[in-house]
Amino acid sequence: MRLLLLADTHVPARARRLPDEVWDAVASADVVVHAGDWVDVGLLDEMAERARRLVAVHGNNDGPALRARLPEAARADLAGLRVAVVHETGAAAGRETRCDARFGAGSPDPADVLVFGHSHIPWDTVTPSGLRLLNPGSPTDRRRQPRCTYVTATVRDGVLDDVRLVALPLRGT
Repeated sequence: MRLLLLADTHVPARARRLPDEVWDAVASADVVVHAGDWVDVGLLDEMAERARRLVAVHGNNDGPALRARLPEAARADLAGLRVAVVHETGAAAGRETRCDARFGAGSPDPADVLVFGHSHIPWDTVTPSGLRLLNPGSPTDRRRQPRCTYVTATVRDGVLDDVRLVALPLRGT
């Protein structure tokens, strides 16, 4: 199963549209996971139409129309891999401990992987309980990062594999 992990697309606030490379990745993915900050419901509609399966949440920049359609947190079983999705996890300091408490092995509904956004900073760590934390960065707003990014991965027999941070080409300013 091929996954595409996105967050912080901010269309049309930070970009008029998603880059073509991202739409190509949507077409190749079996599941698209979006960790919030869509900004406009039109992008959600287009993503829902193009993606084979979409697992998504709203973010802090998403207004009432998006919040009415998307949860704050989502969970999905993807070929035996338990995935949780949220937009915000708080400051980097203490993130593993906070996420373990809410989503890790000792939580009421444990996940294997937590996909999150908000910072626009790619993140890939494992908590003490074994929960994998992934932030794909942003495909449209790199902020302090050298490039805009997203993540691809595969799931085989309930195991996350071949996790790749994809850096998009720099665009003219």
